[in-house]
Amino acid sequence: MLKILFLGDIVGRPGRHGVAHFLKESLDTDTALVIANAENSAGGNGLTSKISLELKKSGCDLLTLGDHVWDQKNFQNEISTLENVCRPYNLPLENPGKKYLLHKIPQTDKTIAVATFLGRSFMKIQSDCPFKKFDLFYQEVVETADFLFVEMHAETTAEKIAFGWHVNGRASAVVGTHTHVQTADGEILDQGTAYLTDVGMCGPHRSVLGREVDPIIQRFQDGLPRKCPVADKDVRVSGCYIELDSMQKIALNIKPFQQKIDL
Repeated sequence: MLKILFLGDIVGRPGRHGVAHFLKESLDTDTALVIANAENSAGGNGLTSKISLELKKSGCDLLTLGDHVWDQKNFQNEISTLENVCRPYNLPLENPGKKYLLHKIPQTDKTIAVATFLGRSFMKIQSDCPFKKFDLFYQEVVETADFLFVEMHAETTAEKIAFGWHVNGRASAVVGTHTHVQTADGEILDQGTAYLTDVGMCGPHRSVLGREVDPIIQRFQDGLPRKCPVADKDVRVSGCYIELDSMQKIALNIKPFQQKIDL
C-alpha cells in the first residue's frame, strides 16, 4: 500500500505558513508523496518561482495549478524552469510549462503521472474539452505510469462528477479543486478510482473563500469593484490522504480532512 497526500488550494501567505506547519508537525509518517495545488499561493492569485521553491522546501513534492496560472507577471517565462510544477493539461498547446508531471515515488519502484484538467462551465480561462484531453493524457502515460493522479479544477459539481465517472477505472484518483469548500462525498468508485468533488483550501477559514469578509459582503451588496485582501484568521489545512494498492494499481481508500493550525 502506498499513501499520497493531496492538499487543496493554498491561499496566500497564511496558506503557505499553514501548510509548512502541517507538513512539519502533522504529516502521517507513512506518506510517500505530497501533491498540492498552488494556484492561489502568491497573494491569493497565481504562483511565482520563488514561492514554488518555498513550498518545495516546506515539503510539497509536486505542485499543480488552475485557472489563475498566469495571474503573476512574468510567470509564463518562469514556469518552464520549474521541474515540479505543471500547468493545466487542457490549456492551448501554445501555453508554456509542463502539461503533466511524471514522478518516481520515493523509496519505491513506482511511477505516478499527475495532471490537472480545467472545467469549462462558468470558467473564464480558455481551455479544451477536459474529457477528450484526458483520453489523450491516458494514452500518453498508460504504458509508463503505475498510477494516474488527476485533479479536476472546475466550478460545478456536475462537471466534476461526470469527469469522475469518465476516468473511472483509468485514473487511480480524481480530486476536485477550485471552489475552496471541502465536500463530503469522498469514495472509491466501482472500478477502483478514488473520487472527491472538492478537497477544500489551505488558508484562512474566517473568510469568504480566503478573502476578507467585509469587502466581499459590500461587493455583493453594491456591485462596485474594490480590493479584497487575503484574510489571515483561523488558518486551516484541507486535504485528503489516498491509499493506493501498489499491486493492482487501484485506490483502496480516500480520507479527506481539515485541520486547524495554530501559528
